Amino acid sequence: MTLAAVFQHPIIQGPTAGGMNTPAQVAAVSNAGALGSLACSLLSPQLLSEQTAQIRALTSQPFCLNFFVLQTPEPSTEVVEQAKEWLKPVWSSLGWAELPTPAKWCEDFSAQFETLLALRPAVASFTFGILSAGQIQRLHDAGIFVIGTITHVAEALAWESRGADAVIASGVESGGHRGTFIGAQEDATLGTFDLLPQVVAAVKIPVISAGGIMNGADIKRALDGGAQAVQMGTAFLVTDESAINPAYKQRLLAAASGDHPTRLTRTFSGRYARGLENRFMQLMSPNEANLPVYPVQNALTSPIRAEAARRGDTELMSLWCGTSVARARPMPAARLVETLLAEISAT
Repeated sequence: MTLAAVFQHPIIQGPTAGGMNTPAQVAAVSNAGALGSLACSLLSPQLLSEQTAQIRALTSQPFCLNFFVLQTPEPSTEVVEQAKEWLKPVWSSLGWAELPTPAKWCEDFSAQFETLLALRPAVASFTFGILSAGQIQRLHDAGIFVIGTITHVAEALAWESRGADAVIASGVESGGHRGTFIGAQEDATLGTFDLLPQVVAAVKIPVISAGGIMNGADIKRALDGGAQAVQMGTAFLVTDESAINPAYKQRLLAAASGDHPTRLTRTFSGRYARGLENRFMQLMSPNEANLPVYPVQNALTSPIRAEAARRGDTELMSLWCGTSVARARPMPAARLVETLLAEISAT
């Protein structure tokens, strides 16, 4: 199946977890003829159902629900206490006497998956791992179009062999978390327009290009390179409907006026992710290689990041964004879709 049979325009609004993308944003994008995506990885089944209902109250168009493929970890007490000690320079700077142990490390993916089947969105996308062929068949039986996120050819072939309908080829320029699940994350270094032709040549299913794509000329280049669509996260992160923290948004918009490098880090979550460099990354850098893997580190830093957001302190927040953040344009989401389509036509 082609993506054009699922949604009208070859643009997917990238899901941004942590409450940054909203039902209003998803609906606005879908109503404009592109594909809105709701980040569901941190949502309980109840919240997932509630937010899906909110989207459906705002649009009758197709939309996507996005998930992290995870197993719930059981870290030892020693691992957790050592991670807390490594984080002490950060949490003590907030005036805290200790860092609380999370009540849970992540949402139960199996419960999320059953909720997804019941909700039956037009599209579901996945990252951090891969579904079984049986899981993909269950999604197909529910009428759901299945997209897997990949960072190199072997992962694309894996998703195709299990029955996925399409893959998102995520270049190293992409903001937020890397989706690598075969091999070391450090080895998945291909840029968007180096990765795209390799994946297009390797698989028969549709390929969606992601990473550093910010305007119509970028989209046209990807489509000309064999992509059937693009996914854009950072571009939609600064739209009016995004629930991004105001201080975070200002940091992203300020990136256009000076030298504000992004880099990959696992200090916040235990999985490599790209964002603006800040003091948190610098404080944690000496122990970065030893930190527990996602979702343990992510859960431990969650109260720190929440407090930093409450205070508007961007030096202790995870400022996820892609390498082309300087080209981000604040405007309503629907207007951004219209602008991108006009730019594609003009290219």
